[in-house]
Amino acid sequence: MLTRRQFVACAALLAVSGWAGHTLITPAAAQSADQGASAFIQKLGNDAIATFSDKSLSRDQALQRFRKLLYAGFDVPYIGRWVLGRYWNSANEAQRSEYQKLFEQLIVNTYAERFIEYSGETFKIAGTSPAGESDTMVTTQIVRPSGPPINVSWRVRKTPSDYKIIDVVVENVSMGVTQRQEFASVVEQNGGRIDGLIQALRQKVGRAG
Repeated sequence: MLTRRQFVACAALLAVSGWAGHTLITPAAAQSADQGASAFIQKLGNDAIATFSDKSLSRDQALQRFRKLLYAGFDVPYIGRWVLGRYWNSANEAQRSEYQKLFEQLIVNTYAERFIEYSGETFKIAGTSPAGESDTMVTTQIVRPSGPPINVSWRVRKTPSDYKIIDVVVENVSMGVTQRQEFASVVEQNGGRIDGLIQALRQKVGRAG
């Protein structure tokens, strides 16, 4: 049985966040960005629902589509760096490369099975608002066949070519911040060594060291 927060994490593909530099924008540009971000979230949600309501897909096909949706909606490499925090700078290239691969696989392993069990959830856009000087917060409601709707806020950033989700906030909690804290705790428990986190991720995704 999924908890409330686990369900929303599944519905959002991945609960992650990241922060970058600021860019000054005009009110007209901000309104355009709000509209674009809202349309982006609506399309991504519709695509996710269409994909995972298709019970004819094999598990491997569902995993492949999950990865495609993941990269369509989120800047996964950037998110991985942000979640690792200050420890990214102390990692060497080999550690960074393996960490990023394990981070992606952790996401897929954790949420794909729950997506495959899609059971009629829908969502609707409730509104948009500027977030800082360069982002848009898109507020949605996840509507379930039974139980009250769940409010989810998506922080969306305009990239040169598209939009990307950089944060999902559930019940005023950033899932990315939570994961960043968890990863930092694992690194600290291993004497500040990145290898300790990498080993823990290997175990979670079932890969040998």
